[in-house]
Amino acid sequence: MTGTDGRHGRDEARGCRVEMTYVRFQGTVRSPRGHFPGVFALANGLARQGVLTDEQWSFWRAGNDWYDANYPDPSTVDPQVYDPELHPGAVAWFKTSAPAAELVKRVDGYLKILTAHGVECHMIRSTDPGKVVYEDEYQVVAVPHTPSRPTPTPHPA
Repeated sequence: MTGTDGRHGRDEARGCRVEMTYVRFQGTVRSPRGHFPGVFALANGLARQGVLTDEQWSFWRAGNDWYDANYPDPSTVDPQVYDPELHPGAVAWFKTSAPAAELVKRVDGYLKILTAHGVECHMIRSTDPGKVVYEDEYQVVAVPHTPSRPTPTPHPA
């Protein structure tokens, strides 16, 4: 059961507080902005590069259209939600509640595309993704407690 802030609730049968769990699918290489890109950013990048097969492109296009039609896009609701000055390192997390189940389930096809192109993507879970700067029924956008910064790359001598 979810409380008024969407992140906590009470299990009435047990009389205890229940924390919301969030899940994120993200790459293993930091972006130039310092965060680990999510599954959609990674797949969109492959599409922009023109490396998807016809079948992969069809899945990607239909999947993106489905998500756009069925779920809020945080950046459309709040154009500043990912602003690096206002919300450094902000990233989206899926809620694991029942309304978000279909949202998470459909990620598998994107993960298959990433795997086929050698792009690593890991699932991470958290009960505390950071300072929530956006929330709807299905997801949150949160600034990590310690915003990620780019890891310096050593330059050859």
